[in-house]
Amino acid sequence: MANLLEELTRVLPPERVLTDEPMANHTTFRLGGPADLFALPETPEEAVHAFRAAKALGVPCLILGNGSNMIVRDGGLRGLVVSMQRMNAVMVRGDVLTAQAGALLSKVANEALAAGLTGLEFACGIPGSAGGAAAMNAGAYGFDMASVLAEARVWMDGMDAWLPRAALDYGYRRSAILKRGGMVLEARYHLAPGDPEAIRKRMNDYNASRRAKQPLTLPSAGSVFKRPEGHYAGQLIEQAGLKGCTIGGAQVSTLHAGFIVNGGGATAKDVTDLIAHIQREVLAKSGVRLECEVRILGED
Repeated sequence: MANLLEELTRVLPPERVLTDEPMANHTTFRLGGPADLFALPETPEEAVHAFRAAKALGVPCLILGNGSNMIVRDGGLRGLVVSMQRMNAVMVRGDVLTAQAGALLSKVANEALAAGLTGLEFACGIPGSAGGAAAMNAGAYGFDMASVLAEARVWMDGMDAWLPRAALDYGYRRSAILKRGGMVLEARYHLAPGDPEAIRKRMNDYNASRRAKQPLTLPSAGSVFKRPEGHYAGQLIEQAGLKGCTIGGAQVSTLHAGFIVNGGGATAKDVTDLIAHIQREVLAKSGVRLECEVRILGED
């Protein structure tokens, strides 16, 4: 690890390479143990340098956006975390919007609104970043990134290249980027001109729907389980009598059973134990095996 630290600080200033950094500070669940090394690049070139250095030295490397859709175990993460949070610029030229990987989707959607461009309204309330969304094909309200993304700048297989959507092999919450261990640096969307008031109304409606149906006032990682074919995960969990169920500080949301929230002082073990309990109970009562949508990372 000392060799990697030395290599990182050859390009990044020391104040942007942290050691034993608590992941609770960088995940939407507000829990998780420390990362051995935590790098904060400000340019795609710095991000590639950090990623390549870790790979060359055989050190595990996690690319981090907004820290949503993930649970970091209490023992933390071995290796390097490359956080994209400082790479958050959004640029608009005509009907083309380009976002760096760390730009929050709420910011990307609002920049599209400001430019009078339609197509990204569905993303306004997704608590993720442009890079993470492009990598996992995030979506909501019947739309996903594969429906609007034109191309992505990706470091993958030893190359930094802009790849068209067709080359990214998108499916439900999957892509070639994830499968092949790539890193998104920028995402580019070809949008359509639209009426700003109509765009704003759709965004307001989506956000109002989220506030009414999702537990946005408590830390969580978003929807915990993938939608099982022919069913809704939240409905199955509620039918199993688990709405409001708690283990330690983790609770099945009383507003939407598809969410687990940090009710205060939850540990990652509380959450993973609750996930396992939900899976057992739902399988026993409905015969449906729930599959996690959130990533569970790190050591106990």
